[in-house]
Amino acid sequence: MEANTAGTSAARKTLSCPTCRKPVATGSEDFPFCSDRCRLLDLGKWASGEYRISSPVLDPDLLEDIESGQLRGGNES
Repeated sequence: MEANTAGTSAARKTLSCPTCRKPVATGSEDFPFCSDRCRLLDLGKWASGEYRISSPVLDPDLLEDIESGQLRGGNES
């Protein structure tokens, strides 16, 4: 019985909707959003380029190619 109680309490945990900040239960159908509307608004922001993921280039070969390309571009101008 305790395992059931633990599962139920985990489903009742609430977080904030990333779009409107309303509380959302983790077991909700639209989680992590509070509604389908907020989910679509978030998708629209990704599609329009409003959201971006930026991170440093960690691949040494790719980094060399980028740096050498920039150096060539700078020398040709």
